[in-house]
Amino acid sequence: MPGPAALCSGCGVRRASLRRPRSGEALCRECFVAAFEAEAHVGIASARLFESGETVAIAASGGKDSTVLAHLLRVLNERHGYGLRLLLLSVDEGIAGYRDESLAAVRRNQARLGLPLHVVSYQQLYGWSMDCIARHLGPRNHCTFCGVFRRQALDRGAAFVGADKIATGHNADDVAETVLMNFLRGDVGRLRRCTEILTGSEGTLPRCKPLKHAYEKEIVLYAYFQGLDYFSTECIYAPNAYRGHARNLLKDLEATRSSTVADLVHSGERLAIREDVRMPIQGTCQRCGYLCSQPLCKACVLLEGLNRGLPRLGIGKPSYLQKALLVCEKKAEVSLQQEEGARQRSQDPNTIDF
Repeated sequence: MPGPAALCSGCGVRRASLRRPRSGEALCRECFVAAFEAEAHVGIASARLFESGETVAIAASGGKDSTVLAHLLRVLNERHGYGLRLLLLSVDEGIAGYRDESLAAVRRNQARLGLPLHVVSYQQLYGWSMDCIARHLGPRNHCTFCGVFRRQALDRGAAFVGADKIATGHNADDVAETVLMNFLRGDVGRLRRCTEILTGSEGTLPRCKPLKHAYEKEIVLYAYFQGLDYFSTECIYAPNAYRGHARNLLKDLEATRSSTVADLVHSGERLAIREDVRMPIQGTCQRCGYLCSQPLCKACVLLEGLNRGLPRLGIGKPSYLQKALLVCEKKAEVSLQQEEGARQRSQDPNTIDF
């Protein structure tokens, strides 16, 4: 925080209330809010994230990032005439206590913002709640299931309400964590696209990150100064997540070098992949039609493992379960073809069976 007598470097009149984490400027509350909103608008306009007339589904979890995003997009949409139809889209994973309270925060903000709200649930889409999955799975790999199912749930929910784009609350710290995670895991495919502010050119519903360049600390400050109501408790299944280790490493690095977050994001943006490196080829899932780089998408494989009572068979790289499913589905396809051929022969009066 700035010294007791420091004046705002923006207006030079009011006392400074904070020192910006990203620039070190001493600003008053009013100048910080104005700067935060102006920078968000510049980022949206320069990346051409939206077109007039689009319906944008804001992924609303009830946390600080999505709450700030919904408030900010509503303000900027009215101030700058984006011409967007905004709505809130929430996913109910079925986590007792945690998701109930966060959805209550979403509904309070929905009433304040006056935006439509649509909620999709794991139970509705997959027949499983996250609590039920966790009981079958044991103490680990919860985020593997939840991340895969949530991504598809958002796409399916957005398609249901007729959205043209999904806006998520991913901030600069989130992007830096993802760069770090994908680098450590050697995930070239995701490493190449994780810093993009707009994705979806490969055929999925486009997603954008309007807060990509906003630091987490500044999002918290903006929410505080604007009096926004959000839910801040960590998911009960998050402590064992791999992302948590990447987050802790990032915080340690940032304590030593304040520009670590921006440096990692910049590195991810400038990363060059050799032309001879084989990248995943996008296709569609043979079972549900969802975009994927394997014959069956990860959600279908994980769901099949759950339904068979063997949830861990779907974890990891293309698994034994996925290969077994493909063999079974091929046999089923051949069987159906044989039945159809027999049916057609039985209806043909010229067919003679020996």
